[in-house]
Amino acid sequence: MAIDNKKDGTVVDKAVKLARDSVQAFSDGADGFMKGIRSRTIPKDGEPDELQATNAKWASDPNGKDWRVKLSIPNIDSFQSSPILAPLVATGGLAFPYTPTIIMSHAASYSAITPVHSNYPFFAYQNSQVDAMTLTGQFYCQNNLEGLYWLGALHYLRSITKMFYGAGSNQGAPPPVVKLNGYGDYVFKDVPCMVTNFTLDMPTDVDYIAVDMTMLGEWNSFDAIEEGADLTSTDGDKSYVPTESQMTVTIQPIYSRALVEQFSLDKFAKGGYLGSNNKGFI
Repeated sequence: MAIDNKKDGTVVDKAVKLARDSVQAFSDGADGFMKGIRSRTIPKDGEPDELQATNAKWASDPNGKDWRVKLSIPNIDSFQSSPILAPLVATGGLAFPYTPTIIMSHAASYSAITPVHSNYPFFAYQNSQVDAMTLTGQFYCQNNLEGLYWLGALHYLRSITKMFYGAGSNQGAPPPVVKLNGYGDYVFKDVPCMVTNFTLDMPTDVDYIAVDMTMLGEWNSFDAIEEGADLTSTDGDKSYVPTESQMTVTIQPIYSRALVEQFSLDKFAKGGYLGSNNKGFI
């Protein structure tokens, strides 16, 4: 077999040099031999090279779009200006920090027509519908910032499932409609939804950390991290949140009668409602 001297010569030379050095070290005694071996496997002075670390960042789309699963905040002043919802406003809505489990289903209903003395029934189409969707996501809280976001998410879900009753604006109006977005314009894009139910698991076998509520008035975005804010302080008014919990949100896609009247299956099948022309249809 021919040997490529240009490629293999370097390898052979290194092997010969290593063997020569090892023999020389062995001739100097066992201590010299082991010293030669250690010199090739242990860093100088036994100190490892300094490691370089980078800050973690959200993965982003090349076009600068946010593909995380999120529920929008209604364009209502009481929601947009709420101090406790400020962390959610900074992310453009309730963004699940970790990829949630989404269960969705579509249905087409048919009624069976069963004539007498017939082996097979006939089916008459009734209607189609998009069933309720379930979003289940994990939340982990290790500092004040994550704790404040957890509290904001809880308050958001409590508020979005209530109607405008009694004193205040929009008296008699039902709970606000929110929009679901996630995974790009071709999966969930501005899908109008009602939040019909949510559950929160607060387990007993995890730690609970104190969250400094005074930080709500000190920042309006996640820039607090870059500014070196103390995110572990427990001074002032405090709330306690679990270090690990699970939130499950049930949403029902809903469309106005006027929008449904303009729906075209031909356009839908061709992808005409996807991307920038999306009307929230799924």
